[in-house]
Amino acid sequence: MIYKNYYKILDLETSHVTIDEIKTAYRKAAKKYHPDVNVGDNLAEEKIKDINEAYRVLSVPSTKRKYDRVWNSRYAKKKKTFSDKKVIINMFLGNLKQEENLKQETTKKPEKGENIETEISVSLKEAFYGLDKQIVLRNTEGKTKTYTIKVPEGILDGEKIRLIGQGKNGKNGGKNGDLFIKINVQNDKDFKLEGYDLYTDLPLSPWEAALGTRATINTIDAETKIYIPQGVQSGEKIRIPGKGYKHTNGTRGDLIAEVKVMVPKKLTSEEREIFEKLNKISNFSPRNI
Repeated sequence: MIYKNYYKILDLETSHVTIDEIKTAYRKAAKKYHPDVNVGDNLAEEKIKDINEAYRVLSVPSTKRKYDRVWNSRYAKKKKTFSDKKVIINMFLGNLKQEENLKQETTKKPEKGENIETEISVSLKEAFYGLDKQIVLRNTEGKTKTYTIKVPEGILDGEKIRLIGQGKNGKNGGKNGDLFIKINVQNDKDFKLEGYDLYTDLPLSPWEAALGTRATINTIDAETKIYIPQGVQSGEKIRIPGKGYKHTNGTRGDLIAEVKVMVPKKLTSEEREIFEKLNKISNFSPRNI
């Protein structure tokens, strides 16, 4: 059995032709032997099958090169045995299969990569003022990558920062996933955040609580003076408007100071004398209120 000369089937005199020339020859041959033009001609039907087969091989650069290499090294010197032809046909069919698989791969629907989530902790003051913070993450291949996270001022506990395209790789040309960083805002010894309000303690001496006073209190970013009414009780809360945490709209929550009446652990002799005198003359008893 003689191996088919695809160039001759397409009426091409040489293998040194471009893909465009092959396409032109194919269209011309297909038109000439089309079944609609050659009704009832069995020879034309066989011819059109050969033409389509030749075009499938020669119109793809990779299969054309392989065909030319085999043709020049084997068939140009001797007639092919059945075994030789079987090897060649399997070679081309396998290559065409690979081409088809590649085409299917490229036509698959793009898929976005998976998102990645992690979390970091920042202090209350860092969250209040905002900062740039670096984090190091390890990918699925074991490699590390450093990210610089811009934590905006006034971010709330539990809010997330999104880094677009920094998640897992997409598939079939799809976009990468995103990286989400959850922010955990840590309270400190001076302030506790609830919503946009800050809570703090306001220590007072017994006489300040009894007589009332003006006191200086620390806010998260400055100092402010407040009026303490006489007779204020331990546990009462004094609200200082606009001295709390930042809103995203530029305003601020309130600072809420909880009164803590503090008793001195050690007394001078004069203080003791005053307290003893007060104990004798006062009718006040907190247990009888």
